Amino acid sequence: MTNSDTILSALADGVLSLTLNRPDKLNAFNEEMHVALRTGFERAHADADVRAVLLTGAGRGFCAGQDLGDRDPSKGVPDLGHTIETYYNPLLRLIRSLEKPVICAVNGVAAGAGANIAFACDITLAARSARFIQAFAKIGLVPDSGGTWSLPRLIGEARAKALTLTAEPLGGETAAEWGLIWRAVDDDTLMDEAVALATRLAAGPTRGLGMTKRAIQAAATNSLDQQLDLERDLQREAGRSADYAEGVSAFLEKRKAEFKGK
Repeated sequence: MTNSDTILSALADGVLSLTLNRPDKLNAFNEEMHVALRTGFERAHADADVRAVLLTGAGRGFCAGQDLGDRDPSKGVPDLGHTIETYYNPLLRLIRSLEKPVICAVNGVAAGAGANIAFACDITLAARSARFIQAFAKIGLVPDSGGTWSLPRLIGEARAKALTLTAEPLGGETAAEWGLIWRAVDDDTLMDEAVALATRLAAGPTRGLGMTKRAIQAAATNSLDQQLDLERDLQREAGRSADYAEGVSAFLEKRKAEFKGK
């Protein structure tokens, strides 16, 4: 896939790196960037050479959410529901349904949809200086990009309401302590740690990792009986995979496994 002006894309060691690239706008979304990022995740779904995705932002911030200059009411009342249905919801569904690990590296500010997209990824690392802001309350809007779904599940209703109603910034370390993200790391090591993690996962048994992702996400709405049945069915499928055969052989032969994601 060719790099666009708004999304930089590169594939190395099975990791598809997607970098939001409007640094002068704190990587706020315009329609071009929406389309380019969706194209990147569609490639991750379709391309067997992609075994993990690393999402990050160029410059001093991760993503400031929607570019409000593109949705200025003084130029005509916008249909923000159309914006969500056309751009944000398809992206969130692509991230959540991708049966490959999605790692997010949050550098600097993640505001509005930028924060909620980060929370939708499988493993999110943040710089200690990062700030997560549910900025919707500052402009009279409702959290989108899955925010009203993910926040109460990750941190409970009380904290979810406080963050969304006050729009107070949440630091990277506190976000990790609360369980919103996996880990906060030193600013100067963020990308090294994120790339190392993504590369390690991409070299792993990604078919089984993808099924694990599916099972954990299903647990939010499944009963225990439904989840036990799902585990049975997925384990049956995983047990027939080439990765499982390779993993057992490597264990018995005391060597490093060479997984193919099959």
